[in-house]
Amino acid sequence: MVKPTDAQNGISEYMDADRCAQINYTIVEEMRKGSIVSNLAKDLGLNIQKLSDRQFRLVSHVSEKYFSVQVDNGNLYIKDRIDRETLCAATDPCFLTFDVLVEKPLNVFNVKVEIQDINDNVPKFYLEFIKLDILEWTSPGARFVLQYARDPDLGNNSIISYVLSDNQYFTLGEKINSDGMKYPEVILEKSLDRETQSYYELILAASDGGSPMLTGTTQVKISVTDVNDNFPIFTQEVYKVTLNENMPLNTIVVIVKANDNDEGSNAEITYSFSNIPEDALKVFGIDSKSGEIKTKGIVDFEITKTYEMSVQAQDGGGLVSHANVVVQIVDINDNAPEITLNSLSSPISENSLPGTVVALINIHDKDSKENSDVVCEIKGALPFKLLSSSGHFFKIVTTTTLDREEISYYNIVIVATDKGSPQLSTIKNINLTISDVNDNPPVFQKSNYVAYITENNLPGGSIYSVQATDPDTEEHGKITYSIVSSQVEKFPIFSFLSINPVTGVLYAQRSFDYEDQKEFQIQIIAKDNGLPSLSTNTTLKILVVDRNDNAPKILYPSPESDGMFEIVPLASEQGYLVTKVVAVDADSGHNGWLSYNFMQTSEPSYFTIGHNTGEIRTSHIFQEKDNFRHRLAVLVKDNGDPSLSATVTLNLVAAEDFQHVAPELNSKSINVQSQSNVQFYLVIALALICFFFMLTVILAVLSKCRKDEPSTSFTSINQNIYSQMDPQLFSRYSTASLPFPLSYDVCVALDSNESDFSFLKPNPNVAIDSLLDADNSGIAKQNIEEPSITNSLQQCWTNKYRLGVLVEGECLKYIYNSIYREAKGQSSSKHGVQYYIEHTFKYNKSNT
Repeated sequence: MVKPTDAQNGISEYMDADRCAQINYTIVEEMRKGSIVSNLAKDLGLNIQKLSDRQFRLVSHVSEKYFSVQVDNGNLYIKDRIDRETLCAATDPCFLTFDVLVEKPLNVFNVKVEIQDINDNVPKFYLEFIKLDILEWTSPGARFVLQYARDPDLGNNSIISYVLSDNQYFTLGEKINSDGMKYPEVILEKSLDRETQSYYELILAASDGGSPMLTGTTQVKISVTDVNDNFPIFTQEVYKVTLNENMPLNTIVVIVKANDNDEGSNAEITYSFSNIPEDALKVFGIDSKSGEIKTKGIVDFEITKTYEMSVQAQDGGGLVSHANVVVQIVDINDNAPEITLNSLSSPISENSLPGTVVALINIHDKDSKENSDVVCEIKGALPFKLLSSSGHFFKIVTTTTLDREEISYYNIVIVATDKGSPQLSTIKNINLTISDVNDNPPVFQKSNYVAYITENNLPGGSIYSVQATDPDTEEHGKITYSIVSSQVEKFPIFSFLSINPVTGVLYAQRSFDYEDQKEFQIQIIAKDNGLPSLSTNTTLKILVVDRNDNAPKILYPSPESDGMFEIVPLASEQGYLVTKVVAVDADSGHNGWLSYNFMQTSEPSYFTIGHNTGEIRTSHIFQEKDNFRHRLAVLVKDNGDPSLSATVTLNLVAAEDFQHVAPELNSKSINVQSQSNVQFYLVIALALICFFFMLTVILAVLSKCRKDEPSTSFTSINQNIYSQMDPQLFSRYSTASLPFPLSYDVCVALDSNESDFSFLKPNPNVAIDSLLDADNSGIAKQNIEEPSITNSLQQCWTNKYRLGVLVEGECLKYIYNSIYREAKGQSSSKHGVQYYIEHTFKYNKSNT
């Protein structure tokens, strides 16, 4: 069947992608190399001028050895010697098939070539000579079967006729076996006489029916022996067995058995092959004694499917009988499918439509029947499928659209599994690359960005960086950044910022001032280099961060008004609001938080200032003995780093009204300069006096710590009072009119266990000797005789408000002696300390 050409049907040559054709050729075997079979391209209807562009070629295991095609003329040539007997043995007809592949568009054509037999084989005997031993008294008419000749040709070329050389004792006959095989026989025409002639040598010729006729010969050597009148007889004329391929060596295939009724040496049978093909002789061997036929080579169904051989049994007297052995090889699934990649389109564009052909593969299995039936599939969930083409060809096509950004590379795993038992599989990996198209715009990490820039920055420095990503590759993924043209306070944005078009780094073009411009907003565009180009934008909000570059500014009182005075009424209560320092800071946040403090205060301090409010209030009630003029320096400091500050000086006068202090204020204003010099010298003198006073007190305390030997219980109480009492409590529970009667200090020795209280700085209104008894002997007695502390408190404070300060001093003397004695009387120093602390605090609380 030859496909009509395009010229005949008027169809374009590119329409052959949708047509399938099979070409049948018939040739004879043994054609010379380079012989032209036919013009294959013309028979297929292909344009010869386009064969090279369409990659016209043969794809087959057979074509690689026996055939070749010329692309420039389309002729099919004989590539190597074709021997029909080697390819098909006795199978008739004999075919060679192969496939022709063209691309653009893709199509596969099947070509079947029938190989016809010629008479190229001479009939051949297995043995170079045939040896017969004939008893001398054998009766005429006896027949002796000879070895037959083989001719692998077919038909008339294999029909064999035998001719025996002329002699007076023997003629030629034929014996047809049950399987139709013709065996030549020697027929004894008249009795033999060993004494007359004991040896005969004849020529047996075998001729086929071919033209020209071919002939093969062998010698028949006949020895006349003594009487052995029983022939060996096989149990079967034909032994038919089946044998699985790939059986191990020395596997017993069959055991042939012959029986001889003679006795002695005439009954000893020797087995051998009388006629066996050369390929079978490499695979099988026979044991001459037992008749076991064993494997001695590899049995492969794919090489030979059937073996036929002739076995002879010869007894000791020389009598021979023959039997045929037919071994049928059974195929087992010992060959995995073979996957051949014939065509591959890689890379493939990601915008390819579903159904696009990616590759063409061929599946082949050397086994037969179900062992060669192959199921082919793609492993895994991939966007590809297999479509059966002609013969054993499969197309790999896309099932959906592809996305290179999701998967840029596919490893297509093809699994071909046959239906044998056990099943065999072959895996073929096909690497497919997806090429990119510009289908993704750049993407910023955020739709909105916020950048913080500290004011007073250096112009030209980088302040922020934006990054966009584009999953596309090469030019499609290269991004260029730019700023959308806009204005900030009537100035173009380019006078404030610039951007590196490659890196996305923004640079300041000027120094920013938080107090002028706190924030502004720009748009940034990221654009790729694809065709067409894709872009996206994002918003960047620039926030200028404040720095502490502005010092506090005092609004009230004015720093220039140094001569202003504030009147503080003498009758003002504690916490009276005298005035308020008002300051502002142009900075914001922490940098604008202001704190107010006195730079220096007198001792004792008559005023306090609100740390956060700047409010100046009285710290206690003024008395007549107090100074009525006060000069306060207020430091206003912000919370920046480093901190900035401003100062102002206030003049406060404590008086009932302005007329009481007017004369002095006038004199002060006249002698401001002289008083300023006097104050300087007074400060130096006061510092020297304080230094010598502290030195004297320290020496006195050290001397007292060495000489005094206080009782153990009192020392323990003092130590515990120091460790458990917060010094701030004393000031908390004391009043402005009557300070706590005993200030305390600690005398510290080298050993921490030797620390003790020392009472220093007695109140000038209360004598220390009168507060505590010098003699401790009366403590226990007083503990019994004195009334309770609660009663003492009530009596003392009643007398205090009647009699005044002197009674208050006596009251304190009485109260502290009572507390001390009761503490002294506790069972342990720990309880004594706790008692002393609790009742002392209780007294101070009630006093408050």
